[in-house]
Amino acid sequence: MARAMLEYTKTVLKKVSFDAQLFSKEVKKALLRLLPYEKEELRLWIEDFIIDKPQLQPSLLMFN
Repeated sequence: MARAMLEYTKTVLKKVSFDAQLFSKEVKKALLRLLPYEKEELRLWIEDFIIDKPQLQPSLLMFN
């Protein structure tokens, strides 16, 4: 079940990546419901995903 939540979160983030505020909002929600090791996996995925999307860079600050 937990793995499904991480995959669902990635799907949602891909769909809202056109809007930096929505993206950050969804990241914040994900951080509340994912397990610690999944949060790290999500952080790595986001780092890779936003390489060509500089407007989404602030979302990484939520992981600190």
